[in-house]
Amino acid sequence: MKTIPTEPNPKTALDFSNTEIAFEYISDKELKELRYLFSVMNNRNLVKLGTAMTPLALKLNLPFVRSAVKRTIFRQFVGGENLLDTQKTIDLLYKYNTLTILDYGAESKTTQEELDAVMAETVKAIELAASNDSVPTVSTKVTGLADNALLIKMQSDKPLSTQEQGQKERLIKRLNTICQRAYELGVGVMIDAEESWMQITIDQLVDQMMATYNKSGVIVYNTYQLYRHDKLDHLKAAHEEALSKGYKLGAKLVRGAYLDKENNYAEENNIPTVTNPDKASTDLMYNKALKYCVENYKSIASVCASHNQKSNLYQAQLIEENHIEKSHPHLNFCQLLGMSDNITFNLAKAGFNVAKYVPYGPLKEVIPYLIRRAKENSAVTGDMSRELKLIKSEVKRRGL
Repeated sequence: MKTIPTEPNPKTALDFSNTEIAFEYISDKELKELRYLFSVMNNRNLVKLGTAMTPLALKLNLPFVRSAVKRTIFRQFVGGENLLDTQKTIDLLYKYNTLTILDYGAESKTTQEELDAVMAETVKAIELAASNDSVPTVSTKVTGLADNALLIKMQSDKPLSTQEQGQKERLIKRLNTICQRAYELGVGVMIDAEESWMQITIDQLVDQMMATYNKSGVIVYNTYQLYRHDKLDHLKAAHEEALSKGYKLGAKLVRGAYLDKENNYAEENNIPTVTNPDKASTDLMYNKALKYCVENYKSIASVCASHNQKSNLYQAQLIEENHIEKSHPHLNFCQLLGMSDNITFNLAKAGFNVAKYVPYGPLKEVIPYLIRRAKENSAVTGDMSRELKLIKSEVKRRGL
């Protein structure tokens, strides 16, 4: 069987080291501020201290903490505290041929009132997206629409109580409300993946939504975490199911966000881990998933949601080799706001269909998101050192 190369074809014209294109959108002053921020975030001890103290400091309303966070890490990674605040970021990205995926930063809600509020906010985001050609998609989390305990119990063999059955029905109603409005307005909805102990529940719910709303085009996308050893097979099975039932598959491809949690859970429960044995296995599986989606692009709308330079180059190479239109709506790239600008804007400059994930929400809501960004990127294997190196390269190129 032919193996999938993990290295992109060297003939691919894209150059992710081109910092002039990557940072064209920011001024000299902003670039120097960016260098300072990423230098701080590259210090693991400072990040460890900051992520431990900041939530408590904000809760206690300590002087200057809120303004300091908003001027630095919030401004870098978040589009604003409310939906209208994001318009400035949306317009700036579109100026450089980059689309926006709106992501309301609410998660792990419990009361029915909170869950209904998340649904209402997501519908508002869909309506804003419909008024912007540059916002084709919004993102949402099932963990923002249902209590985690319910999602976990739905995946178990335990019967739901009458109250829990009612909560399940309200969850399905919330999802249908979101997807129906998106269908009416022609806006995509990407539904995030979560931990394995609730992911089967989420997969089943998203499959139901795709079967209902993806008949004539792709509105709903599921998320496939390719650091799991079963997800490539799951992707292929979901595609076969979609073909057999007459709808198109929406697939956002990520490596995964819960590696340590998954492995710890497996160890604590004395069960096999769902994750691949090493990063090389994940990289190979991810590229195989990209190849499968590109080869089946007529019936799968996919998103290479990655900060990995080789995988982004590989998908670009596959699109070019198969003589597919670079901006075909079924073949997409995306990265998080504030990261991997060298990937995003070089892809955009080359004519590919690329977007930034733009989270938004009140500071207290997005703090968990910001902490994840800081922690994962200050790790030895994270992207922060690469980011800082690129920023310093552009500072030097500009002679600052």
